[in-house]
Amino acid sequence: MSDRIPDTFIITYLHMTDRAQFKPAYIIDPGMAIKRLEQPTVPFYRFLYDSVGDQLRWRDRRLMTDEELHAAITDPAVSIYVLYVDDEPAGYVELHRLGMDTEIEYFGLIPGNMGRGLGKHLLSFGIEQAWNDGAERVLVDTCNLDSLQALPNYLKRGFEVYDVQSKPMPDRYKT
Repeated sequence: MSDRIPDTFIITYLHMTDRAQFKPAYIIDPGMAIKRLEQPTVPFYRFLYDSVGDQLRWRDRRLMTDEELHAAITDPAVSIYVLYVDDEPAGYVELHRLGMDTEIEYFGLIPGNMGRGLGKHLLSFGIEQAWNDGAERVLVDTCNLDSLQALPNYLKRGFEVYDVQSKPMPDRYKT
């Protein structure tokens, strides 16, 4: 990602409307595990969010109070799964059930864990979990501040673009 922030914020919306579209890409690594956060805490969640999102200028959850964030991450419609490599957090995927749809609300790796196939593995896990939980459609979005690998990874897993929107870059992403 470049340090220069573009003037335009471009959001690409993708979905998978049938499980048959899903093209998983798992890797085998005996030191790797994905565990559900059964009782998410605000400090650990902030660690994950900031570790993954700092380089990508994630700001939305940083603007929330601890009380607002606690309510968001403990909502019964939300599931958070942490990828561990050699018992260290390496990334996470957060799923949000919206009626019959499931959105991959947050997904990413902590720096130092990229380039090893972990992203496609974690994304595949999240998609499979959404389908296994009864989703009729799986959603994800990406933007021009995300990793350059994000959109290609989504497309390779079987997502299709259904909308692209542009607007002036929000101030919260400029700092």
